[in-house]
Amino acid sequence: MEMPTRSLSAVVIATATGAQMRSQRPKPLHLLCGRPMISFVLDALGAAGVKQGVVVTGPSSNRVSKRVLEDPPNFNVRFVEQMKAYGNGDAALVGLSGFDDFDDDSDLLVLPADVPLIQPRTLAALVAHHQESNSACTVLSAPAHGQPGPRIIRDRHGNVSAAIRSIDVDPSSELSEMPLGIYCVRRGLLAPAVRRTDPDKVNGEHQLIDVPGVLANSGHPVTSLAVGEIADAAPVDSRLQLAEAEAELRRRTNRYWMQRGVTMIDPDRTYIDATVQLGTDVTIFPGTMLQGRTVIGDSCDIGPNVRLAQCVVGANSIVEQAVGEHAHVGRDCAVGPFASLSPGTEISDGTRTGPFYAGIRG
Repeated sequence: MEMPTRSLSAVVIATATGAQMRSQRPKPLHLLCGRPMISFVLDALGAAGVKQGVVVTGPSSNRVSKRVLEDPPNFNVRFVEQMKAYGNGDAALVGLSGFDDFDDDSDLLVLPADVPLIQPRTLAALVAHHQESNSACTVLSAPAHGQPGPRIIRDRHGNVSAAIRSIDVDPSSELSEMPLGIYCVRRGLLAPAVRRTDPDKVNGEHQLIDVPGVLANSGHPVTSLAVGEIADAAPVDSRLQLAEAEAELRRRTNRYWMQRGVTMIDPDRTYIDATVQLGTDVTIFPGTMLQGRTVIGDSCDIGPNVRLAQCVVGANSIVEQAVGEHAHVGRDCAVGPFASLSPGTEISDGTRTGPFYAGIRG
């Protein structure tokens, strides 16, 4: 993937609480395939060429930073707290305070932490379009297909002149382009633009959706990049959407491993966390769930109906109809059926446990 021609940094807004999820856990920390939601966003940013980033958190800043740094992205990231919820525009300003340097000519990606399906290629294309068009701001968008929501307005020359919130959209409007809440902005222009936005009349919040209009009214070029579908940039706002995002990420994970020499008899009934490592020529049978930092060696047969969490299985071993946690299975072993490997269990190389094995500590 080609690197951006100008320095690229990012502000990730992770201020959402778990209220929409009916949870006390901060929304960015809800797990998908064994990892917090925000980690997938940070991974996509790193793959798109981001060199430094700031994560803007709400009151749970320590929880967010601690969890993210357990599995950090491949670029430098800092955490700053938005003391009061004054909108995502204000959060972006808070994020700018987390950078040491003041490279006004660099580019800045601004996006929420609740879009775990966003693809690196989408972010890279947004940055490339932004730089090639020499825009002050580029908005990621998608065809609305009649869905309710915010809209992009263009002038008579076809240039982006504003983005309007869903409450301001006339139901009979023929506007057909929807902004997705992800922006690439010339860094030196973001703060002045946010300060010039009109606060919400009800709660006084400043919103990023008003920034393109402010910049366009000031004579700066504003563009959009349309993606074919909203799905990859759709936010996760409910448990239902969390489950849908999980299903898609699991499909991507399974596809990744099958392309690298793993056989899955029924991928739709195979559940592999994004943190799992699999060797080549592994065969996974239906009903298998591999979680956490589980490692499976080359040429293993796993399943059917196996759940392993934080386990290591040596090469050429068979594990069927078994559960295990924090256990170690050696090479050339046959475990199960109906085995239970309790934490600390160690099975020596070449062992055949037989049925109904109850693991013991080594």
